[in-house]
Amino acid sequence: MSEPRNATIAYPGGLRARWRWGGSGSAKQVFALTEAGGSLVDLGTVVASDPDALCRAELHVEGPRGAWTARFASLIHDEPRALHWDTAGLLVVAYGFHTYGIEVATGERRWDHRSASPIIALLGSSRLAHVVVQAEIETFAIEPDGTVAWRIAHSDVVTGAELVGGRLVVTGFDGQVRALDPSTGRAAD
Repeated sequence: MSEPRNATIAYPGGLRARWRWGGSGSAKQVFALTEAGGSLVDLGTVVASDPDALCRAELHVEGPRGAWTARFASLIHDEPRALHWDTAGLLVVAYGFHTYGIEVATGERRWDHRSASPIIALLGSSRLAHVVVQAEIETFAIEPDGTVAWRIAHSDVVTGAELVGGRLVVTGFDGQVRALDPSTGRAAD
């Protein structure tokens, strides 16, 4: 079994985060170096009743309002990603098929959403009232309370997504590029 991977990331708002994640059955190795301080929330059971048999990830956050640790599970080996949604007071986390709205101050889950396919990107902007979640076969926008603002399906697997010049630019596996309005999900003019 390979060693768990690590990353240290600074998010806006004075948040310092340490990620640690590994493949199926690696929970003991991933959690062996759990940092002390703050609360611990295990969200693995959102994905499965026995989350330690799956891929696991741990996120430890320290910031101006305290420290906390959250644990996640995934059906696939994936690199976790997050963005700080300061106006909503959330750290939005994507891991595998799931997206979570985590309270920045406490680490408590405000909401979670399961996609039909693996998530490949999280996108946010101060100009949007929601975050955009890009999965392999769908794009959707999530409001601060966890409701889905809009959702679109794709006819081809999406391999990349970026916010460029006020547009959501989505690249398909076939190389085709589409521009969408990130506010509505409709084709951009």
